[in-house]
Amino acid sequence: MSDLFSAPPSAPLAELLRPQNISEVIGQSHLLGPGKPLRLAFESGRPHSMILWGPPGVGKTTLARLTATAFACEFIALSAVFSGVKDIRAAMEQAELNLQLGKPTILFVDEIHRFNKSQQDALLPYAESGLITLIGATTENPSFEVNSALLSRAQVYVLQALSPAELRQLIARAHSEALSDLDLAEDAIEQLITYADGDARRLLNLLQQCQTAAQATGSIAVDGEFIRNALSSAMRRFDKGGDQFYDQISALHKSVRGSHPDAALYWFCRMLDGGVDARYLARRIVRMAWEDIGLADPRALQISNDAATTFERLGSPEGELALAQAVLYLAAAPKSNAGYLAYKQAMAFVKQDRSREVPVHLRNAPTKLMKELGYGHAYRYAHDEPHAYAAGEQYFPDGIVEPGWYQPVERGLESKIAEKLAFLRELDRKAGQK
Repeated sequence: MSDLFSAPPSAPLAELLRPQNISEVIGQSHLLGPGKPLRLAFESGRPHSMILWGPPGVGKTTLARLTATAFACEFIALSAVFSGVKDIRAAMEQAELNLQLGKPTILFVDEIHRFNKSQQDALLPYAESGLITLIGATTENPSFEVNSALLSRAQVYVLQALSPAELRQLIARAHSEALSDLDLAEDAIEQLITYADGDARRLLNLLQQCQTAAQATGSIAVDGEFIRNALSSAMRRFDKGGDQFYDQISALHKSVRGSHPDAALYWFCRMLDGGVDARYLARRIVRMAWEDIGLADPRALQISNDAATTFERLGSPEGELALAQAVLYLAAAPKSNAGYLAYKQAMAFVKQDRSREVPVHLRNAPTKLMKELGYGHAYRYAHDEPHAYAAGEQYFPDGIVEPGWYQPVERGLESKIAEKLAFLRELDRKAGQK
Protein backbone atom coordinates (compact mmCIF):
# COMPACT_ATOMS: atom_id res chain seq x y z
CA MET A 1 0.00 0.00 0.00
CA SER A 2 1.22 3.53 -0.60
CA ASP A 3 2.42 5.85 2.11
CA LEU A 4 -0.77 7.96 1.85
CA PHE A 5 -2.13 6.29 4.99
CA SER A 6 1.19 6.10 6.84
CA ALA A 7 1.88 8.28 9.86
CA PRO A 8 1.78 11.95 8.89
CA PRO A 9 5.11 13.78 8.70
CA SER A 10 6.23 15.57 11.79
CA ALA A 11 6.81 18.79 9.87
CA PRO A 12 4.08 20.66 7.95
CA LEU A 13 4.04 20.19 4.20
CA ALA A 14 5.01 23.84 3.76
CA GLU A 15 8.21 23.19 5.73
CA LEU A 16 8.99 19.92 3.96
CA LEU A 17 8.76 21.63 0.57
CA ARG A 18 10.63 24.79 1.52
CA PRO A 19 13.06 25.57 -1.37
CA GLN A 20 16.72 24.78 -0.76
CA ASN A 21 18.05 27.18 -3.41
CA ILE A 22 16.65 30.08 -5.41
CA SER A 23 16.12 27.93 -8.51
CA GLU A 24 13.43 26.05 -6.56
CA VAL A 25 11.52 29.19 -5.62
CA ILE A 26 8.16 29.42 -7.35
CA GLY A 27 7.02 32.98 -8.06
CA GLN A 28 8.80 36.33 -7.69
CA SER A 29 10.27 36.10 -11.18
CA HIS A 30 10.36 39.90 -11.26
CA LEU A 31 13.03 39.67 -8.54
CA LEU A 32 14.65 36.28 -9.13
CA GLY A 33 14.63 35.96 -12.91
CA PRO A 34 17.87 36.36 -14.91
CA GLY A 35 19.18 39.88 -14.56
CA LYS A 36 16.60 40.77 -11.90
CA PRO A 37 17.51 42.56 -8.63
CA LEU A 38 17.54 39.69 -6.14
CA ARG A 39 19.15 37.30 -8.60
CA LEU A 40 21.95 39.81 -9.12
CA ALA A 41 22.26 40.25 -5.36
CA PHE A 42 22.74 36.51 -4.92
CA GLU A 43 25.27 36.42 -7.75
CA SER A 44 27.23 39.38 -6.35
CA GLY A 45 28.63 37.37 -3.45
CA ARG A 46 27.96 40.21 -1.02
CA PRO A 47 24.85 40.22 1.20
CA HIS A 48 23.08 43.50 1.92
CA SER A 49 20.35 44.59 4.30
CA MET A 50 16.87 44.41 2.84
CA ILE A 51 13.18 44.71 3.61
CA LEU A 52 10.96 42.07 2.00
CA TRP A 53 7.46 43.49 1.63
CA GLY A 54 4.56 41.38 0.48
CA PRO A 55 1.39 39.51 1.48
CA PRO A 56 1.53 36.31 3.56
CA GLY A 57 2.79 33.10 2.03
CA VAL A 58 4.86 34.50 -0.84
CA GLY A 59 8.33 33.42 0.34
CA LYS A 60 9.71 36.18 2.56
CA THR A 61 11.10 33.82 5.20
CA THR A 62 12.31 31.40 2.54
CA LEU A 63 14.29 34.12 0.75
CA ALA A 64 15.86 35.22 4.03
CA ARG A 65 16.98 31.64 4.79
CA LEU A 66 18.27 31.16 1.25
CA THR A 67 20.28 34.37 1.58
CA ALA A 68 21.98 33.04 4.72
CA THR A 69 22.75 29.76 2.97
CA ALA A 70 24.01 31.41 -0.21
CA PHE A 71 26.45 33.64 1.68
CA ALA A 72 27.43 31.07 4.34
CA CYS A 73 26.05 33.25 7.14
CA GLU A 74 24.72 32.26 10.53
CA PHE A 75 20.98 32.79 10.60
CA ILE A 76 19.26 34.34 13.61
CA ALA A 77 15.49 34.75 13.41
CA LEU A 78 13.36 37.02 15.57
CA SER A 79 9.62 37.56 15.51
CA ALA A 80 8.72 41.17 16.19
CA VAL A 81 5.44 39.92 17.66
CA PHE A 82 7.21 38.13 20.52
CA SER A 83 10.61 39.84 20.74
CA GLY A 84 11.81 43.02 22.43
CA VAL A 85 15.02 45.00 22.96
CA LYS A 86 16.32 42.28 25.30
CA ASP A 87 16.02 39.72 22.50
CA ILE A 88 17.75 42.08 20.09
CA ARG A 89 20.68 42.44 22.52
CA ALA A 90 20.92 38.67 22.90
CA ALA A 91 20.96 38.31 19.13
CA MET A 92 23.75 40.88 18.88
CA GLU A 93 25.80 39.02 21.47
CA GLN A 94 25.42 35.86 19.41
CA ALA A 95 26.42 37.80 16.30
CA GLU A 96 29.59 38.95 18.10
CA LEU A 97 30.46 35.32 18.91
CA ASN A 98 29.77 34.33 15.32
CA LEU A 99 32.09 37.07 14.09
CA GLN A 100 34.89 35.87 16.39
CA LEU A 101 34.51 32.45 14.77
CA GLY A 102 34.76 34.04 11.35
CA LYS A 103 31.07 33.71 10.53
CA PRO A 104 28.95 36.70 9.42
CA THR A 105 25.37 36.88 10.69
CA ILE A 106 22.06 37.53 9.01
CA LEU A 107 19.42 38.75 11.43
CA PHE A 108 15.94 38.04 10.14
CA VAL A 109 13.10 40.01 11.78
CA ASP A 110 9.69 38.70 10.83
CA GLU A 111 6.81 41.22 10.96
CA ILE A 112 9.36 44.00 11.50
CA HIS A 113 6.57 46.59 11.33
CA ARG A 114 5.44 45.31 14.75
CA PHE A 115 8.62 46.70 16.35
CA ASN A 116 8.09 50.16 17.83
CA LYS A 117 10.45 53.05 17.13
CA SER A 118 12.83 52.33 20.00
CA GLN A 119 13.06 48.68 19.03
CA GLN A 120 13.77 49.57 15.41
CA ASP A 121 16.32 52.16 16.54
CA ALA A 122 18.08 49.46 18.57
CA LEU A 123 18.90 47.67 15.30
CA LEU A 124 20.50 50.70 13.66
CA PRO A 125 24.03 50.72 15.13
CA TYR A 126 24.50 47.00 14.48
CA ALA A 127 23.33 47.24 10.90
CA GLU A 128 25.55 50.29 10.34
CA SER A 129 28.64 48.67 11.87
CA GLY A 130 28.27 45.60 9.71
CA LEU A 131 27.95 43.24 12.66
CA ILE A 132 24.74 41.96 11.08
CA THR A 133 23.03 41.99 7.73
CA LEU A 134 19.42 42.83 8.50
CA ILE A 135 16.57 41.24 6.61
CA GLY A 136 13.12 42.41 7.66
CA ALA A 137 9.85 40.92 6.48
CA THR A 138 6.60 42.87 6.53
CA THR A 139 3.09 42.68 5.17
CA GLU A 140 2.66 46.43 5.70
CA ASN A 141 3.94 49.33 3.63
CA PRO A 142 7.46 49.96 5.01
CA SER A 143 7.16 53.64 4.05
CA PHE A 144 4.74 54.02 6.94
CA GLU A 145 5.78 51.25 9.32
CA VAL A 146 9.60 51.20 9.23
CA ASN A 147 11.74 54.05 10.59
CA SER A 148 13.19 56.20 7.82
CA ALA A 149 16.70 55.81 9.26
CA LEU A 150 16.42 52.03 9.08
CA LEU A 151 14.68 52.16 5.73
CA SER A 152 17.49 54.23 4.23
CA ARG A 153 19.99 51.49 5.11
CA ALA A 154 18.03 48.67 3.48
CA GLN A 155 16.91 47.83 -0.03
CA VAL A 156 13.16 47.29 -0.27
CA TYR A 157 11.98 44.38 -2.40
CA VAL A 158 8.27 44.06 -3.16
CA LEU A 159 7.05 40.46 -3.32
CA GLN A 160 3.84 39.55 -5.12
CA ALA A 161 1.08 37.04 -4.48
CA LEU A 162 1.52 33.87 -6.52
CA SER A 163 -0.45 33.69 -9.75
CA PRO A 164 -2.82 30.77 -10.48
CA ALA A 165 -0.20 29.32 -12.84
CA GLU A 166 2.46 29.49 -10.12
CA LEU A 167 0.12 27.90 -7.57
CA ARG A 168 -0.50 25.13 -10.08
CA GLN A 169 3.26 24.59 -10.28
CA LEU A 170 3.37 24.31 -6.51
CA ILE A 171 0.58 21.72 -6.50
CA ALA A 172 2.50 19.68 -9.09
CA ARG A 173 5.65 19.80 -6.95
CA ALA A 174 3.76 18.83 -3.80
CA HIS A 175 2.09 15.99 -5.66
CA SER A 176 5.35 14.60 -7.03
CA GLU A 177 7.38 14.98 -3.84
CA ALA A 178 4.94 14.28 -1.01
CA LEU A 179 1.42 13.50 -2.20
CA SER A 180 1.99 11.20 -5.15
CA ASP A 181 -0.90 8.87 -4.28
CA LEU A 182 -3.43 11.67 -3.90
CA ASP A 183 -5.54 11.71 -7.07
CA LEU A 184 -6.45 15.37 -7.63
CA ALA A 185 -9.12 16.05 -10.22
CA GLU A 186 -8.89 19.23 -12.29
CA ASP A 187 -11.87 20.85 -10.56
CA ALA A 188 -10.22 20.11 -7.19
CA ILE A 189 -7.05 21.85 -8.33
CA GLU A 190 -9.06 24.88 -9.47
CA GLN A 191 -10.87 24.97 -6.14
CA LEU A 192 -7.62 24.78 -4.16
CA ILE A 193 -6.10 27.58 -6.20
CA THR A 194 -9.16 29.74 -5.53
CA TYR A 195 -9.06 29.01 -1.80
CA ALA A 196 -5.31 29.69 -1.60
CA ASP A 197 -5.77 33.18 -3.06
CA GLY A 198 -2.12 33.66 -3.99
CA ASP A 199 -0.75 32.32 -0.67
CA ALA A 200 1.66 29.38 -1.14
CA ARG A 201 1.66 28.42 2.53
CA ARG A 202 -2.12 28.39 2.62
CA LEU A 203 -2.20 26.20 -0.48
CA LEU A 204 0.17 23.65 1.04
CA ASN A 205 -1.80 23.63 4.28
CA LEU A 206 -4.99 23.01 2.28
CA LEU A 207 -3.30 20.14 0.45
CA GLN A 208 -2.27 18.63 3.76
CA GLN A 209 -5.84 18.94 5.02
CA CYS A 210 -6.97 17.13 1.87
CA GLN A 211 -4.53 14.34 2.61
CA THR A 212 -5.86 14.05 6.16
CA ALA A 213 -9.47 14.07 4.98
CA ALA A 214 -8.74 11.47 2.29
CA GLN A 215 -7.04 9.30 4.88
CA ALA A 216 -10.11 9.54 7.12
CA THR A 217 -12.49 8.49 4.30
CA GLY A 218 -10.21 5.81 2.91
CA SER A 219 -10.22 7.34 -0.56
CA ILE A 220 -7.43 8.81 -2.61
CA ALA A 221 -9.75 10.45 -5.17
CA VAL A 222 -10.20 14.15 -4.55
CA ASP A 223 -12.56 16.21 -6.70
CA GLY A 224 -14.16 19.63 -6.33
CA GLU A 225 -17.07 18.33 -4.29
CA PHE A 226 -14.66 16.59 -1.91
CA ILE A 227 -12.78 19.89 -1.48
CA ARG A 228 -15.95 21.84 -0.75
CA ASN A 229 -17.10 19.26 1.80
CA ALA A 230 -13.74 18.74 3.48
CA LEU A 231 -12.46 22.31 3.63
CA SER A 232 -14.07 25.47 4.89
CA SER A 233 -13.92 28.15 2.23
CA ALA A 234 -11.41 30.54 3.67
CA MET A 235 -12.08 34.21 3.07
CA ARG A 236 -10.03 36.11 0.56
CA ARG A 237 -6.77 37.65 1.63
CA PHE A 238 -7.74 40.91 3.30
CA ASP A 239 -6.15 43.02 6.00
CA LYS A 240 -8.71 45.27 7.63
CA GLY A 241 -6.09 47.72 8.84
CA GLY A 242 -3.38 47.54 6.20
CA ASP A 243 -2.54 48.42 2.64
CA GLN A 244 -4.96 45.95 1.07
CA PHE A 245 -7.82 47.60 2.91
CA TYR A 246 -6.91 51.07 1.71
CA ASP A 247 -5.99 49.88 -1.79
CA GLN A 248 -9.38 48.23 -2.22
CA ILE A 249 -11.42 51.14 -0.87
CA SER A 250 -9.39 53.34 -3.24
CA ALA A 251 -10.24 51.01 -6.13
CA LEU A 252 -13.94 51.13 -5.19
CA HIS A 253 -13.95 54.93 -5.00
CA LYS A 254 -12.07 55.33 -8.29
CA SER A 255 -14.34 52.84 -10.07
CA VAL A 256 -17.37 54.87 -8.95
CA ARG A 257 -15.67 58.09 -10.01
CA GLY A 258 -14.74 56.47 -13.33
CA SER A 259 -18.41 55.58 -13.99
CA HIS A 260 -17.78 51.82 -14.18
CA PRO A 261 -20.66 50.07 -12.37
CA ASP A 262 -19.35 46.52 -12.76
CA ALA A 263 -15.89 47.34 -11.44
CA ALA A 264 -17.38 49.32 -8.56
CA LEU A 265 -19.62 46.36 -7.70
CA TYR A 266 -16.64 44.00 -7.90
CA TRP A 267 -14.56 45.96 -5.37
CA PHE A 268 -17.60 46.43 -3.13
CA CYS A 269 -18.16 42.66 -3.07
CA ARG A 270 -14.45 41.96 -2.61
CA MET A 271 -14.44 44.07 0.53
CA LEU A 272 -17.60 42.46 1.88
CA ASP A 273 -16.17 39.02 1.13
CA GLY A 274 -12.99 40.02 2.95
CA GLY A 275 -14.91 40.84 6.10
CA VAL A 276 -15.01 44.62 6.04
CA ASP A 277 -17.68 46.25 8.20
CA ALA A 278 -20.54 47.16 5.85
CA ARG A 279 -21.22 50.26 7.95
CA TYR A 280 -17.79 51.54 6.98
CA LEU A 281 -18.67 51.00 3.33
CA ALA A 282 -21.96 52.83 3.88
CA ARG A 283 -20.06 55.86 5.20
CA ARG A 284 -17.67 55.77 2.25
CA ILE A 285 -20.57 55.53 -0.23
CA VAL A 286 -22.16 58.66 1.26
CA ARG A 287 -18.81 60.43 1.00
CA MET A 288 -18.46 59.39 -2.67
CA ALA A 289 -21.87 60.87 -3.43
CA TRP A 290 -20.89 64.24 -1.98
CA GLU A 291 -17.35 64.29 -3.38
CA ASP A 292 -17.77 62.99 -6.92
CA ILE A 293 -21.41 63.58 -7.86
CA GLY A 294 -22.53 66.45 -5.70
CA LEU A 295 -25.07 68.77 -7.25
CA ALA A 296 -24.84 67.10 -10.66
CA ASP A 297 -27.39 64.60 -9.29
CA PRO A 298 -28.73 65.33 -5.79
CA ARG A 299 -30.69 62.06 -5.95
CA ALA A 300 -27.37 60.25 -5.51
CA LEU A 301 -27.00 61.89 -2.11
CA GLN A 302 -30.49 60.81 -1.06
CA ILE A 303 -30.05 57.26 -2.37
CA SER A 304 -26.75 56.91 -0.52
CA ASN A 305 -28.25 58.10 2.75
CA ASP A 306 -31.29 55.87 2.25
CA ALA A 307 -29.06 52.87 1.58
CA ALA A 308 -27.09 53.52 4.78
CA THR A 309 -30.35 53.82 6.75
CA THR A 310 -31.68 50.64 5.14
CA PHE A 311 -28.58 48.74 6.18
CA GLU A 312 -28.93 49.95 9.76
CA ARG A 313 -32.55 48.73 9.75
CA LEU A 314 -32.05 45.35 8.03
CA GLY A 315 -28.49 44.49 9.00
CA SER A 316 -26.40 41.89 7.17
CA PRO A 317 -26.78 40.27 4.72
CA GLU A 318 -30.12 41.74 3.60
CA GLY A 319 -29.05 45.36 3.99
CA GLU A 320 -25.97 44.89 1.83
CA LEU A 321 -28.17 44.85 -1.28
CA ALA A 322 -29.20 48.45 -0.60
CA LEU A 323 -25.53 49.47 -0.43
CA ALA A 324 -24.81 47.60 -3.65
CA GLN A 325 -27.67 49.42 -5.40
CA ALA A 326 -26.29 52.73 -4.17
CA VAL A 327 -22.84 51.85 -5.54
CA LEU A 328 -24.37 51.10 -8.95
CA TYR A 329 -26.37 54.35 -8.96
CA LEU A 330 -23.32 56.40 -8.01
CA ALA A 331 -21.21 54.78 -10.71
CA ALA A 332 -23.87 55.53 -13.36
CA ALA A 333 -24.67 59.06 -12.15
CA PRO A 334 -23.30 62.24 -13.79
CA LYS A 335 -20.10 63.30 -12.08
CA SER A 336 -19.07 66.64 -10.64
CA ASN A 337 -16.41 67.56 -8.12
CA ALA A 338 -17.20 71.27 -8.49
CA GLY A 339 -18.69 71.56 -5.00
CA TYR A 340 -15.82 69.55 -3.50
CA LEU A 341 -13.20 71.76 -5.15
CA ALA A 342 -15.06 74.95 -4.24
CA TYR A 343 -15.20 73.89 -0.58
CA LYS A 344 -11.47 73.05 -0.50
CA GLN A 345 -10.51 76.36 -2.10
CA ALA A 346 -12.78 78.36 0.21
CA MET A 347 -11.42 76.58 3.29
CA ALA A 348 -7.83 77.11 2.17
CA PHE A 349 -8.53 80.83 1.61
CA VAL A 350 -10.18 81.27 5.01
CA LYS A 351 -7.32 79.52 6.82
CA GLN A 352 -4.71 81.86 5.39
CA ASP A 353 -6.78 85.05 5.35
CA ARG A 354 -7.29 87.53 8.20
CA SER A 355 -10.60 87.84 10.05
CA ARG A 356 -12.65 90.28 8.03
CA GLU A 357 -15.65 92.24 9.26
CA VAL A 358 -19.14 91.40 8.05
CA PRO A 359 -20.31 94.27 5.79
CA VAL A 360 -22.68 96.57 7.69
CA HIS A 361 -25.58 96.04 5.28
CA LEU A 362 -25.43 92.28 5.91
CA ARG A 363 -25.43 92.49 9.68
CA ASN A 364 -28.39 91.49 11.77
CA ALA A 365 -30.14 94.39 13.53
CA PRO A 366 -32.38 93.02 16.30
CA THR A 367 -32.01 96.11 18.56
CA LYS A 368 -32.62 99.85 18.19
CA LEU A 369 -28.94 100.61 18.86
CA MET A 370 -27.83 98.28 16.10
CA LYS A 371 -30.23 99.93 13.70
CA GLU A 372 -28.89 103.34 14.70
CA LEU A 373 -25.39 102.09 14.00
CA GLY A 374 -26.47 101.24 10.47
CA TYR A 375 -26.65 97.49 10.84
CA GLY A 376 -28.71 96.12 7.96
CA HIS A 377 -29.06 99.56 6.37
CA ALA A 378 -29.50 99.47 2.61
CA TYR A 379 -29.85 95.72 2.60
CA ARG A 380 -31.79 94.64 -0.47
CA TYR A 381 -34.33 91.90 0.16
CA ALA A 382 -33.83 89.52 -2.77
CA HIS A 383 -37.47 88.41 -2.92
CA ASP A 384 -38.50 91.99 -3.69
CA GLU A 385 -36.13 92.27 -6.64
CA PRO A 386 -36.67 91.15 -10.26
CA HIS A 387 -35.93 87.43 -10.66
CA ALA A 388 -35.67 87.32 -6.82
CA TYR A 389 -32.09 88.52 -7.26
CA ALA A 390 -30.46 91.72 -6.02
CA ALA A 391 -28.25 92.34 -9.04
CA GLY A 392 -24.91 93.95 -8.22
CA GLU A 393 -25.23 93.36 -4.45
CA GLN A 394 -22.01 92.67 -2.53
CA TYR A 395 -21.99 89.72 -0.13
CA PHE A 396 -18.27 89.29 0.51
CA PRO A 397 -16.36 91.35 3.10
CA ASP A 398 -14.71 94.48 1.72
CA GLY A 399 -11.49 93.84 -0.17
CA ILE A 400 -12.28 90.37 -1.47
CA VAL A 401 -12.53 90.05 -5.21
CA GLU A 402 -15.07 87.52 -6.50
CA PRO A 403 -13.00 84.30 -6.38
CA GLY A 404 -15.12 82.05 -8.59
CA TRP A 405 -14.55 78.95 -6.50
CA TYR A 406 -17.68 77.14 -7.59
CA GLN A 407 -17.54 76.26 -11.27
CA PRO A 408 -20.42 73.90 -12.10
CA VAL A 409 -19.76 71.32 -14.78
CA GLU A 410 -21.79 70.75 -17.94
CA ARG A 411 -23.22 67.48 -16.64
CA GLY A 412 -26.47 66.55 -14.96
CA LEU A 413 -28.30 69.15 -12.92
CA GLU A 414 -25.16 71.27 -12.67
CA SER A 415 -25.50 72.20 -16.32
CA LYS A 416 -28.78 73.92 -15.36
CA ILE A 417 -27.09 75.49 -12.33
CA ALA A 418 -24.35 76.80 -14.62
CA GLU A 419 -26.97 78.41 -16.87
CA LYS A 420 -28.67 80.02 -13.88
CA LEU A 421 -25.44 81.42 -12.48
CA ALA A 422 -24.39 82.73 -15.89
CA PHE A 423 -27.74 84.54 -16.14
CA LEU A 424 -27.29 86.09 -12.67
CA ARG A 425 -23.72 87.18 -13.45
CA GLU A 426 -25.05 88.93 -16.55
CA LEU A 427 -27.56 90.78 -14.34
CA ASP A 428 -24.65 91.80 -12.09
CA ARG A 429 -22.73 93.08 -15.11
CA LYS A 430 -25.66 95.17 -16.34
CA ALA A 431 -26.27 96.53 -12.84
CA GLY A 432 -22.63 97.60 -12.65
CA GLN A 433 -22.98 99.58 -15.89
CA LYS A 434 -25.83 101.71 -14.56
